[in-house]
Amino acid sequence: MASIIEGYSKDIFISYRQKDNKYDGWVTEFVDNLKKELEATFKEEISVYFDINPHDGLLETHDVDASLKDKLKCLVFIPIISRTYCDPKSFAWEHEFKAFVQQASKDQFGFKVKLANGNVASRVLPVQIHDLDADDKKLCEVVLGGIIRGIEFIYKESGVDRPLTVKDNEEKNLNKTSYRNQINKVALAIKEILSAIKHKEQKSEPSQTELSVSTSTPKRYNRMKILIGPFIGLLLIILGFLVIPKLTKPKEQLKKSIAVLPFRNLSNDSTQLYFCDGFMEEILNNLQKISSFSVRSRTSSDLYRDTKKPITVIGKELNVNYLIEGSVGQEANTIKIWVQLINAKTDIHIWSNDYSRESKQVFVLQSEIAKDIASELKTILSPEEKRLIEKSQTENLEAYDLYLQGRYFWNLRGEEDLNKAMTYFEKALTKDPNYALAFSGMADVYYTQTAHNIYKPAVEGFAKAEELSLKAIGLNKNIAEPHVTLGAIFLHKMKWEEAQKELLLAIKLNPNYAEAYYNYAQLLDILRQNKEARIQMDKAIKLSPFQSNYHYWSGRFYYNEGKFNESINEWLKILELNPDERSTYLFIFSNYFRLGENLKAIEALQEYIRSGVDDTSATKYVKAIKEIYYSSGIDGILNWLIEINPKDFLSNLTWYALLGKMDQALGCLEKVSENPPVGFCKINNNYNYNSLRSDPRFQAVIKEMGLSDYQVPN
Repeated sequence: MASIIEGYSKDIFISYRQKDNKYDGWVTEFVDNLKKELEATFKEEISVYFDINPHDGLLETHDVDASLKDKLKCLVFIPIISRTYCDPKSFAWEHEFKAFVQQASKDQFGFKVKLANGNVASRVLPVQIHDLDADDKKLCEVVLGGIIRGIEFIYKESGVDRPLTVKDNEEKNLNKTSYRNQINKVALAIKEILSAIKHKEQKSEPSQTELSVSTSTPKRYNRMKILIGPFIGLLLIILGFLVIPKLTKPKEQLKKSIAVLPFRNLSNDSTQLYFCDGFMEEILNNLQKISSFSVRSRTSSDLYRDTKKPITVIGKELNVNYLIEGSVGQEANTIKIWVQLINAKTDIHIWSNDYSRESKQVFVLQSEIAKDIASELKTILSPEEKRLIEKSQTENLEAYDLYLQGRYFWNLRGEEDLNKAMTYFEKALTKDPNYALAFSGMADVYYTQTAHNIYKPAVEGFAKAEELSLKAIGLNKNIAEPHVTLGAIFLHKMKWEEAQKELLLAIKLNPNYAEAYYNYAQLLDILRQNKEARIQMDKAIKLSPFQSNYHYWSGRFYYNEGKFNESINEWLKILELNPDERSTYLFIFSNYFRLGENLKAIEALQEYIRSGVDDTSATKYVKAIKEIYYSSGIDGILNWLIEINPKDFLSNLTWYALLGKMDQALGCLEKVSENPPVGFCKINNNYNYNSLRSDPRFQAVIKEMGLSDYQVPN
């Protein structure tokens, strides 16, 4: 039986490796069931080509029957993707899968078709029967030009990964998938694709008969239309003002929330990962420049690298309505990009596109993709937004490439990584001495090293970071990054007014930059503006929900507000994101102390000890804590903490304050203020020191930091 469309041999071509059908005839069973489901789905007969025996030489041999090309001319191609299918040496891979993609890309309908709902679908519909190795998945995606999105027929238990069968109990399957439901999904997906193809083929101009009907309306009726028309028009205008805005008000309240997932590296060279990540980040940065978009940070998206979580789950966890996926490949002087936009609530693909450009057009391509996404989301760009998106920071490709490598290592944040990042930023500046982002990158390295106590002395580290930030701003005052770094430096230098000015300017330049809200929240917390600090920190967390540092300070903000249960919840989130963050247990200890839940406080302190010393010492200290608590109570524990480290004036300031020993606490305060550590100004709003606040010695330290009289301007 021929195809439903003239000129095509079959409607569906099913491709597989012969060895995948040998054990229990799984592929034959799948095809038989699919045929029955197609009969129940389509009004007309749908033809399927399936080579149950290798009589055509299509499966495992290169001795190909001449009829192959005709049989391959079909509307939908279904590869059965198994452990063995992704093999460039196999016939099915080279002469069926790859051959169909090449052939379909050139025929009258194209490789991708637009469905009735406006989504775009590929004419290759993969059916996956095993999980794939990363290399096999990459092979498949190179051919498809994008991420493989098949319909899975995989049965999983612990240590099991095989094709799903009719008899399998879906409750035992880790995927919870039903064989019959998956068959139905395949049939419905085929129906959507075939309907789109038929619609495209049959689309034509209105017939003469239709035209003649519309032109034979009586004249009297025409006169009525002339009289009624203005009245209807006036009515529609009134409705437009009073009713339509309520009906069309989007659920997103104008803000389109978006996350850009890590792009896949389709190059065989793993060292090109930095370019892939950098390209993805540039798309993200361009989208952040659009005021009606709420774009999640890169740090949040990075957690979903190589994830197998469903789109709807990722969307829910990131609290976004849309997700962007993509892949990047480089061949010689050509960049190949594939991007798709997905509704994160429904996993419906809204739009996708392939781009192929010369490497020297990389900057134009990045802005083009951002504008295409905006267009698909029906967003009109302002002239300023368009200018910012189209403006490239450098025209030198070598400088750009070196900058991407610098940012790649800076994002890793390790001590050696930061040194490598600095080297790449410096090399970028040798290629383009006016590259503002490279100066900003160097400033970020110095700031990160200093704030994390890697670079010493702190005064010198912050001075270098300030100098480089100002250099970047001098070259381009409209990028947010150096303004945030400069604001954070002013915060540490206790220049409150200057810090506020820089951070508010950064937020104005990039309303989607989480780091700007985070640092502004820090300033407001120091200034005891608890309500506004909470608002700004919540904005940062919304944009970057998996940044553990944000939850760290959010927990401290709640503590300063006296909201101890909320504070504990934030610390528990930190332990989920970063189980090695041992200081978390000390803050949990303080919260439980404030709640009067002493046993839980002791347990948190024991966990802090266990996570920081070897097993022998941990056992000794944990036992000591328990004995001291039962003999002397929680006050005995606080006194013990002071005794084991009497020269730690900063920690003992806290323990004395919790004990209510004001003189000793104030003595520690004066000792610490002689050589204050980074961030010492945060004592101004620390809940632990509320009992010290009225003492002249405490007020003198606060006045020295310029905090006594400073108020946040409106």
